[in-house]
Amino acid sequence: MEAAVPEFAAVVRERFGAYRHHVLATLRTDGAPRLTGLEADFRRGELWLGMMTGSRKVLDLRRDPRFALHANPGGGTDLAGGDVRVAGRAVEVTDPGLKARYAAAVKPPEPFHLFRARLTEVVRTSVEPPFMKLEIWRPDRPLRTLRRTSQDPELLEGPERPTSEGSGGFGAP
Repeated sequence: MEAAVPEFAAVVRERFGAYRHHVLATLRTDGAPRLTGLEADFRRGELWLGMMTGSRKVLDLRRDPRFALHANPGGGTDLAGGDVRVAGRAVEVTDPGLKARYAAAVKPPEPFHLFRARLTEVVRTSVEPPFMKLEIWRPDRPLRTLRRTSQDPELLEGPERPTSEGSGGFGAP
């Protein structure tokens, strides 16, 4: 994302950096979603997910690496900086040197598990009166912007229309 859309990536990093704790969604063994708090960290152009040893979210991600992460919206309802969510696959970091460098920089409680996020979708929602504005990025695709109102639900800028697949149901197939 950093190389493809650097300005959008900066907005996403800033949004996640505004608060320490965010909400992670993983999949339980029965396929039901599990929501848990998480400290997420953007470093060196990547999203890192640190977790307590043996936590359920670690077990979930080891079994099925798919996840979604919602940035803490903060207080109030103005959504300053927009509302950001990301989805992808978590890859556990097993290299002791890399974990040690991360621990030296972040100082998490030890022992801990560390995952590197491979993002498959990033969505920023903001208000641009009279519109609700959605910016959607996926690897190897251009950043798309969708503006919606209750009177005109689909006004799209960009080369393609979003489909209901993977975009939270926005757009027509």
